Amino acid sequence: MLNVTDRMIVLPGDLIGGRSNDYVIVGSVYWEGDKAYAATVATINIKGDVKPMEVQVIPLNGTYKPRQGDAVIGYVVDILVNGWEVDIKSPYSAYLPVNEATLKPVDVVTADLRNILNIGDVVLAKISDFNLAKDYPVTLTIKESRLGRIEDGTIVEIDPVKVPRVIGKKGSMVNMFKDELNCDVTVGQNGRIWVRCRNRRDEVFVSQTIKFIERESHQSGLMDRVKAIIQSYKSATTGAAAQSQ
Repeated sequence: MLNVTDRMIVLPGDLIGGRSNDYVIVGSVYWEGDKAYAATVATINIKGDVKPMEVQVIPLNGTYKPRQGDAVIGYVVDILVNGWEVDIKSPYSAYLPVNEATLKPVDVVTADLRNILNIGDVVLAKISDFNLAKDYPVTLTIKESRLGRIEDGTIVEIDPVKVPRVIGKKGSMVNMFKDELNCDVTVGQNGRIWVRCRNRRDEVFVSQTIKFIERESHQSGLMDRVKAIIQSYKSATTGAAAQSQ
């Protein structure tokens, strides 16, 4: 039997539910026999319209735990012999090899890797491997489509555990920014978000709205509230533009 509902806040030790064929409990829980209990203060996110549903127990704050296949946004912090060290907002060090950064052959003995990526550069990457036995447990790639150095827009930092709320169910929240404001919002699973809009004013607004979503992530009806904020913003900017003409 499931003991929680969607968007419910739970405290450490609260009963989430027992084992069942109707749902799967994942996230920040511990098991005692066949029953799962919350391991920390968390919010419940129930996914799926068919059985078995996925009952996610998402901590209200925490650090990013890398997973193979995740898209992440990182900062180049060091240039190594065969690649770069990248900060991905995680306790684990990330490594971007030269052969995962460019399609062109590079002679690392003679090449200046700063001409490809330099310290301080921002990259949208994917985790290709996660192995705690390595000096750099996280291996990155930027060779796939849409990955690479970020040269424009704004980077917004949020708590990694709030990422699902910013994305929304089936991408509904980020798609709203695209549909309503023609802004591209690329969410890194590590809690860094890349915002690109046609003008700086919209970019600032979207960045502020993302921080609002982070603060209010535990509240119900968040999608409708954000939509109302966007509509109010559009009305205000349209009115200001009409007055200036």
